[in-house]
Order: sequence, then C-alpha cells, then structure tokens
Amino acid sequence: MSANLKYLSLGILVFQTTSLVLTMRYSRTLKEEGPRYLSSTAVVIAELLKILACVLLVYKDSKCNLRTLNRVLHDEILNKPMETLKLAIPSGIYTLQNNLLYVALSNLDAATYQVTYQLKILTTALFSVSMLSKKLGVYQWLSLVILMTGVAFVQWPSDSQATPAKEHSAGSQFVGLIAVLIACFSSGFAGVYFEKILKETKQSVWIRNIQLGFFGSIFGLMGVYIYDGEQLSKNGFFQGYNKLTWVVVVLQALGGLVIAAVIKYADNILKGFATSLSIILSTLISYFWLQDFVPTSVFFFGAILVIAATFLYGYDPKPAGNPIKA
Repeated sequence: MSANLKYLSLGILVFQTTSLVLTMRYSRTLKEEGPRYLSSTAVVIAELLKILACVLLVYKDSKCNLRTLNRVLHDEILNKPMETLKLAIPSGIYTLQNNLLYVALSNLDAATYQVTYQLKILTTALFSVSMLSKKLGVYQWLSLVILMTGVAFVQWPSDSQATPAKEHSAGSQFVGLIAVLIACFSSGFAGVYFEKILKETKQSVWIRNIQLGFFGSIFGLMGVYIYDGEQLSKNGFFQGYNKLTWVVVVLQALGGLVIAAVIKYADNILKGFATSLSIILSTLISYFWLQDFVPTSVFFFGAILVIAATFLYGYDPKPAGNPIKA
C-alpha cells in the first residue's frame, strides 16, 4: 500500500509541476480582449484554496466530527499564538516567491524557466548546512557543481535569440532570470525554515499549511492593493479570469499538498526522478504545443547536466558489508 502511495504521489507531482508551468506560461502569454488577470490576486485565491483543502484534511483526520475539528483548530492555532506567528516569515517569503514565478514565466519560455528553477536545490542545500547543521556528502556537493554548470549552459545565448521570431527581448529575459534567481533563494530559505519549525514541534503538516496560508493570504492581499490597487479599482478583483486562470490557481494550491505527500511517502531519489521527468515533459510540450522555445544542442547538454545533478543529489550509496542483526 505504501509503495502504491509513493508512486501515486510522485506521479501527481510530475503532473502538477509540469501542468502548472505550462498552463501558467500559456495563461500569461494568451492574447485576449480586455485586461489580463492579475497574478497577485491569483496568488491570494490559491492560498485560500489551500487553507480550505487543509481544513478538509484536518476534518477527515478528526473522523469527520465538527466539534473535534473546531477543538483541534482552536487548540493548535488560536491557543498557540507564538507558534502560529513563526509561520509569518516563511509565509511572506512564499508569497513573494509565488508572485516572482508569474513574473518569470511572463518573460521566459517554460523550458528555460523549469531548468533554471532547479537552482533551488543549491540554495536549499546551502541553507540546510547553515541553518540545520546538515552535512552533505561528496556526491551532494559534486551534484551542486554539475547543477551550476548545467544552468550556465541553459542560459548560454544562442543565435536564435537574436532573430525577429524570438518573442522576448534581452531585457525581458534578464528580468525573468532575476525573478527566477530570487525565487530560488526565497524557496531555499523558506523551505529550510519551514522544515526547522516542523522538526521543533509536533503539529501536523496540515495545521502548519493552514497557518502558512493564513499569513500568505494577508501578505498577498497587501501586495494586491499596493502594486495593483489602481487596476483593481478599475476592473475589479477577478478581472481577466477565465477557465484557464482557475486551472492555474487550483494547480498552484495543489502544489503545497503534493509536496507534503511526496515528503511523507517518497524518497529523494524518486523525487529527483519526478522533477527530472517534469523538466523533460515541460521542454517537449513547450516545443510542440506552446511553440515558444527552440531547443539547441547547448540547451540539451545543460538540461542533461541538470537532470544528472538532480539524480546525483539524491543518491545515497549503501555502506559495504551486510548489516548485523540484533
């Protein structure tokens, strides 16, 4: 049963990661009449959906008893204000990260974004070493070097970028790249900080996600009115929303829940396989469906290095010899 859950969660992760990148990219480049939907409002709606999903999961864990659900939420959230406030820091960073991903995918093709975003492996490792005193083996550090090399090749300029058929200018590509890099650092810090909190307390992942979503909604609403207040007053909160927009919002909300399931049921090697498969699928679909990316031999070499680094980072060599049974 656990093996089935392992592969099911990894399969859903592949589907969620690939689908989110491609649909978000397509939704930000699709030309329609009227105003485009505001990415800041989409982030807020995704946070609210995540809270709703986590409340339902806690309700299920409470044997579908409303009184038990109310007691759990009251005891674990309201009666522990300091524990709840700890989630304000990663929540604010996650909100910034989610908005940056929209900026990145508005200025980069899906395949380049997907491979470059794997730099979060490096930032996560560095923050794990500094904040959790985690020790990395030779294979892990080697994978980080390979990862850096692969990303450099992916970003290597090609002749096709200078042709008129290329949709994005060098300036917009630079903006997209900066957005991805900041998102990588924010993802690494927030992820390790969240892991640190989870290890120090006994609260469930779903309760912690409710707390994250609460602060994320507040920070998200602040961002909506600070950066998009003028457009909001003209065209409303749900301006430009369509069926595709709602698909993006649901996929983004699903992301946090899928990662939690993968951490629970899978291991690093299989998670790396899922991430690598998602990169390959994003590249192929971006080429055949979106038609906004022309892969070169340099890009393929860089992508192969990133995929190899992803596998190598999760590689855990078994010690020689047979274990002694007690």
